Amino acid sequence: MEQSSFAITPLRDIYTVSRLNREAKAVLEGGFPPIWIEGELSNLSRPASGHVYFSLKDAQAQVRCAFFRQHQRLRGLALKDGLHVLARARVSLYEGRGDYQLIVEYLEEAGEGALRRAFDALKQRLLQEGLFDVAHKKPLPRLPRRLGVITSPSGAVLHDILTTLRRRFPGIAVLVYPVPVQGEGAAEKIAGAIRLAGRRGDCDALILARGGGSLEDLWAFNEESVARAIYACPVPIVSGVGHETDFTIADMVADARAPTPTAAAEMLSPDRQEWLAQFTRLGTRLTTAMQGRLRSRQQHLDWLGARLVHPRNRIVLLQQSLQSLAQRLYLSQTASQRQARSELQALMARLHQHSPRPRIQALMLNHGHLYSRLVTGMKRRRELAESRLQQLMQSLHTLSPLATLERGYAIVQRPETGAVVTDAGKVRPGERVRARLARGRLDCLVEKTRED
Repeated sequence: MEQSSFAITPLRDIYTVSRLNREAKAVLEGGFPPIWIEGELSNLSRPASGHVYFSLKDAQAQVRCAFFRQHQRLRGLALKDGLHVLARARVSLYEGRGDYQLIVEYLEEAGEGALRRAFDALKQRLLQEGLFDVAHKKPLPRLPRRLGVITSPSGAVLHDILTTLRRRFPGIAVLVYPVPVQGEGAAEKIAGAIRLAGRRGDCDALILARGGGSLEDLWAFNEESVARAIYACPVPIVSGVGHETDFTIADMVADARAPTPTAAAEMLSPDRQEWLAQFTRLGTRLTTAMQGRLRSRQQHLDWLGARLVHPRNRIVLLQQSLQSLAQRLYLSQTASQRQARSELQALMARLHQHSPRPRIQALMLNHGHLYSRLVTGMKRRRELAESRLQQLMQSLHTLSPLATLERGYAIVQRPETGAVVTDAGKVRPGERVRARLARGRLDCLVEKTRED
């Protein structure tokens, strides 16, 4: 069979330019993850749209880059030709012209970028070792007696710290550990000062301080030696390095981080006014509590005093009881008298109905006569008794030794015993005797005795 002169060929997959560029773009973007790339800026262009276009080159090659406006967070970085930068970018292709290019998402100066990568690497390693663990951080003293300050002695930071401490609580002593805070060898000297303060242990807390600056200026506080010295220090450390937006490795290892050196001083120094106000409140509470305690004790003492009855108080109570009973008796008697008087009046009324007036009058006359005789007899009896009493008194006076004394006699007694001396032979010369006279006594010394 004769074959056709036209060969049967399969259908061709014919690309358009747009399809080719689109699929090439997909291959490039899917084959490369976001990358970090370092190079020198050239052919910098800033159109009115706000986007930035440039080439990134090294000694052998270059690549076009697009830095769109929404990703431009340069933090003060001025882009210019010849600037050495580190960029984070995605590999892509511009379909309109088929140009291979990089879409830049982040850009920084190359030197700081290297430091940033070293910072991140050290941060990750120390984080895994547990140097940032909260459990290891020591509590700050509430009322420190002495603070150590590790900083440059010539900077404004030390003056700000001392001014803050003097304003808030001037009673806190300050010990300064002077160190360089940047430059070659600064990290080792800072670490040495931290270790020295830890060995001495004469401070209640330490302030590690420095003013603000670039990442390179603050690099001494990102060194591993400083971080490990802070971690091993037995004294609590507050890091006040840089400004509020600056973060260092020292901030993460320290027991507390302050946004500024002044804030570090405020963090470790109590507010004098707050303490004085607290003392005032505590004094008021103590006074109130003591007054309440004293009132309670006084009440308890009064209760005990009421239970302990003194004999004098007992007598007073009995007197009061007696007065009460006497009052009750008086009232009872008064009531009885009133009742008896009432009954008497009733009886008198009844008696008046049957009045024995004549008999009573006769009896009254007889009563008057008898009363007169009784008075006369009593008067006579009293006169006789008085006369008899006078006679007896006269007789008694006559026989009384006092009458004898009135006649000039004396009674001699021994002063020791009061015994009456009746015999001169019983008294020796030199002895003392007492002579009782009618009025008064004489103490006598016997010079000589005579016997009749």
